[in-house]
This record gives sequence, structure tokens and C-alpha cells, in this order.
Amino acid sequence: MSSDKPMDRRRFFRHGLAELFKPLEKMTRPLEEMGRQLGKLQDPPMRPPVQIERAQNNVSYTPPEPLHGYDDVNDSEHFIRPPGARDEQDFLNVCSRCSNCVHACPVQAIQLDHSSHRAGGAPYIDPHLSACVMCDSLACMSSCPSSALLLTPREQIDMGTAQWNESQCLRTAANEQCTMCVDHCPVGPTALEVIDNRIAVHEDACTGCGSCEQNCPTFPKSITVIPKSKRDTTPSD
Repeated sequence: MSSDKPMDRRRFFRHGLAELFKPLEKMTRPLEEMGRQLGKLQDPPMRPPVQIERAQNNVSYTPPEPLHGYDDVNDSEHFIRPPGARDEQDFLNVCSRCSNCVHACPVQAIQLDHSSHRAGGAPYIDPHLSACVMCDSLACMSSCPSSALLLTPREQIDMGTAQWNESQCLRTAANEQCTMCVDHCPVGPTALEVIDNRIAVHEDACTGCGSCEQNCPTFPKSITVIPKSKRDTTPSD
């Protein structure tokens, strides 16, 4: 019987300590909630959702006033925006910087830098870090509350266009049969393929996801994505 006494004492003290700390736990809960609320106050301001009216297949919207503290992207800067993004200036005006698309991306390809306001403080994709994989759910679009990202069929997604640099490519520079960019293209040969020992980019099908750029083994990269905003504002020859 004596061997049970130490165990009984331990149980007694554990129970007593638990009862003792219950009032302290109740006292700290309001402090924890206050801390969470203060943390929210430090986050960048968010715009209210944009007023959207759907008429047949067209989407009309009323852009909010520019968000205070965020400057537009410099004319010399261009960024790959997430799938379904509106044209650049509309995107910057409508995006609430809520980070929903960032958290929804299964490969963490979407970046958002509140601290430096890079890319206008709005979401962007850097293929050197992680490219868009064109996931089946395209979750970033459906998670956007402001309609900055519009629901877009996979085959109509346009984030930019890949451009091949022949002189830099291992196929030319080292006479190697490298196909890393083609092998990793989520769209397939309708967008990127090898023709006559050259990398052929089919602009109508290329989505600008950046997978080819991310997986290219050369540095500088032999294939890079021209963001839609740059491509559409660059005069054609």
C-alpha cells in the first residue's frame, strides 16, 4: 500500500495546480485577444470589396479610390501577376492586398510584400522563387474577394509570354539536348516544344506561368517570361 502514496500525492498536487491556474487562464484570455487586435491594427489598410455587377458574360465594376500608402508601379517595372489578373492599372486599383491569393496558392508562388510595397504592394509571381503550376483548382482566383483576379478558363490565362534566348541556351552554347523548359511546361507542346532543335514558344497558348524560367538550368536564364504589362506596352517592330 505504501508504494501507492507517492503516486497519489503527485496526482493531488497536479490537480491542485490545475485548479490554481484556472483563474489565471481566464485573466490572460482578454490580454491575448487585445494582442490579436493590436496586431490587426498594424497590418496595411484594406479596401472594401469592389461593387460588382454581372451582366451576361461581362463584368462591370466601380474601382475604389487609390489605396493610401501604395504607389503605382514605376513605368520601368513590370511584374508577373497571378492568374486571372486584370490589366495592370485596373489590377492595382481593385486589389485589396488582402493576401487571400497568397495563402490559397498550393506552391506559394504568389508573393506580397507589405513592408517594401514592391510591385505596388500587390501580389506578384517571381519564377526564380516559385512559378505558377497552373493547379487544377486555380484557387487564387476563387479566393479573391475584390475581383482583382477574375475567374478565367485555364486556356485563356495570360500572365505574360515566354521568350527564348537562343545564344544562352545549352542547346546552342554547349550542344546539349536540354529540354528542361519543355518538360516542365504545365500546358505542354501547345505552348512550348522543340522544333528543328530550337525551343518554340507558341504565344497564343503560352500562359506566362514561369515554369520554364524556373526550371531552366542556365544563369542568366535562357528562357524568361515577359510580364503581360510589359509585353502589351512594348511597341512591336
